[in-house]
Amino acid sequence: MVVIRLARFGTTHHPKYRITVADSRRPLTGKFIEVIGHYNPFPKGQDKGLECDMDRYNSWVQKGAQPTGRVKSLVKALSK
Repeated sequence: MVVIRLARFGTTHHPKYRITVADSRRPLTGKFIEVIGHYNPFPKGQDKGLECDMDRYNSWVQKGAQPTGRVKSLVKALSK
């Protein structure tokens, strides 16, 4: 199954996440199909907290990809 999930990167105590489309059997930080956005829980200055390509997100959901609960809530907050 294809899922849309967060993959952590960044440094210790300063996490950043990529919103990735990946096979559910792959590890969280392993191989992915496509990166469709970025999430920074602690943005500073002009940095954006959340960036997501909504066209690609909707395209993957229409193809049957299942977003995780956290990704659903982030996208919902972005669309407001």
